[in-house]
Amino acid sequence: MKKMNVLELFAGVGGFRVGLERANKEFFETKWANQWEPSRKRQDAFECYNNHFPDSLNFNCDISSLDEDFFSRLQIEGVDMITAGFPCQDYSVASTTGLGITGKKGVLFWDLARIIHLTQPKCFLLENVDRILKSPTKQRGRDFSIILAKLNQLGYVIEWRVINSAEYGFPQRRIRTFLFGYKIGQKFEKEQEKLSAIDILLKKGFFAESFPTTDKLADEKKLETDILSDDLLSISDTYSANFYSAGIMRNGRYTTAEVSAEKQQGLSLQDILLPENEVPDKYYLSEDKVARFKYLRGSKKCERTSKDGHTYIYSEGSMSETDDITNPSRTILTSEGNVNRCSHIINRNNGRYRLLTPIECERLDGFSDDWTTGMSDRMRYFCTGNALITGLVERMGHKIRAIFENE
Repeated sequence: MKKMNVLELFAGVGGFRVGLERANKEFFETKWANQWEPSRKRQDAFECYNNHFPDSLNFNCDISSLDEDFFSRLQIEGVDMITAGFPCQDYSVASTTGLGITGKKGVLFWDLARIIHLTQPKCFLLENVDRILKSPTKQRGRDFSIILAKLNQLGYVIEWRVINSAEYGFPQRRIRTFLFGYKIGQKFEKEQEKLSAIDILLKKGFFAESFPTTDKLADEKKLETDILSDDLLSISDTYSANFYSAGIMRNGRYTTAEVSAEKQQGLSLQDILLPENEVPDKYYLSEDKVARFKYLRGSKKCERTSKDGHTYIYSEGSMSETDDITNPSRTILTSEGNVNRCSHIINRNNGRYRLLTPIECERLDGFSDDWTTGMSDRMRYFCTGNALITGLVERMGHKIRAIFENE
């Protein structure tokens, strides 16, 4: 059987690798992985990854510090695929000189682009938050335009899709943007080139086959196409655009449209909860904390004073005192476990209020129980809140294998 040699960047606790190996461990071989949490003495996510996957070359360092020779050596060995949950940052450009971009702020994307250029993978699979399509607020779509234009310059077709995992049967409503890029000139690219952009977005594309949509666009008015300049500085300075939940960029032209998921029934929050007799006491809330949560989640209207002395009225609406366990959960956050408005609160009609446990957060992401054990609870919540839904990657892995086994 052929294999795909995978390089995993911004690896976290290994969500991409878990998903791909569940799709087919013999086909996807992650040979290299990088995870680095800046400004932290303890590298918990890296230690977790390294403990689970000691067979690959795992490097715990800032990828900006790795020089061209390092990635050129990897290219000689054969990097077939790159995966990356790259950070959401400001991608504005100050000046450009060839491949290198100086004066940039969102430096980590440019390192990702540099590594794609140096290793020349057949494809890459990237993940980011859904708001990346609209950022920054004052110049909508600028950041995503820069990303598309840069990846286009590197010789790839890029398809993207915003996916709500709960719409495809998973027990968490986590909405993320995925990008699949494949190199121009390959068999799959030549086959896709014969299709219209709309056929790709609704029926025959990478994401449409993995995550089916309804037959028609969600909103006929939310359909746009345009050509992006090769001048990244010009895009950074002046370009803005509306990007929707699905799209494709090929040969400099993008088409984007709003699509609707063909929703699938699946798991709810209650399906993954531990039996109450297995939940340690420390996750149950004291009366004082219950009262605090009720206040935070209730409606409020109060006078506040800004740092410069300006007085204003702050108000917010109410939300349910506890989470509805009969539906998929809300998105778990890095701050789960803290007393704040957004932490999940469970009450299974036994009069006791509690937090989600780290194991339940692991299950909501699709990891095995105790995947993140060995670090503090605070960091377990942080790592699972930063992770992706491994089952989504598993679905994509089946499609990637179908594409490249016959390449």
